[in-house]
Amino acid sequence: MNKIIEITDFLAPELDIYARLTEGQLLNREFPERALFIAESPKVINRALDAGYEPVSCLMEKKHIQGEGKQILARMKDVSVFSAEFDILTQLTGFKLTRGMLCAMKRKPLPDVREICKNKRRIVILDKVMNPTNVGAIIRSAAALGMDAVLLTPGCSDPLYRRAARVSMGTVFQIDWTFLQGDSLDEIKSLGFKTVAMALKDNSLSIDDPKLTEEKKLAIILGTEGDGLSDETIDECDFTVKIPMFHGVDSLNVAAASAVAFYQLGNKGNNF
Repeated sequence: MNKIIEITDFLAPELDIYARLTEGQLLNREFPERALFIAESPKVINRALDAGYEPVSCLMEKKHIQGEGKQILARMKDVSVFSAEFDILTQLTGFKLTRGMLCAMKRKPLPDVREICKNKRRIVILDKVMNPTNVGAIIRSAAALGMDAVLLTPGCSDPLYRRAARVSMGTVFQIDWTFLQGDSLDEIKSLGFKTVAMALKDNSLSIDDPKLTEEKKLAIILGTEGDGLSDETIDECDFTVKIPMFHGVDSLNVAAASAVAFYQLGNKGNNF
């Protein structure tokens, strides 16, 4: 049975996870076995539970204990639940909670790149995509539009950061992902993937070129906000691909571009 604890002391150490620890502190690189993340909203929490993540505690608006959160709490055994009215929670956390619910959960060890890529046909590589909103949106599109896995270079925002997981609508728990050890594409190529750099170059293929959909294994590479992919990365790729633009528009936001690329190049409709 869950222990319901009404918040009376904002400085209680049990609330540090929600109110005072940064995302970096929760990640705890020094002691990864103690690493945590915060899942926000019922949908995200449910999908994390479905994926086998272990809850540590919950912070929720009082009305949700017997309302929208009742079903979620029934899935957790002996987990402390901190509760208060909405205005108090907002003061405590410094932001408005999405649907009035947060859950601290233990991280799992990251899987190996080769393990992730085994039997995969379409993967995404994010190169230094630093905005957690973009990371979350890209992962949501990848899950929805026929991609099999997402790999991130060390410069990317972590998919389990609260905002990234929330923007993804919990799809970070439904599609395989992990971090690469470096920026080199050699390992990906050794696994049989043809690499596709999404970049605005004059010598690019159009995204609807049949050469692309004919490839059995593709790795679609998206670059950082603003600067995009480096020339070195583009030169290393098998294909450079661009999305045709109209009305003088020069580019799309990386999250919007990812959705177009995944729809065109994903597993949907391909004959393997």
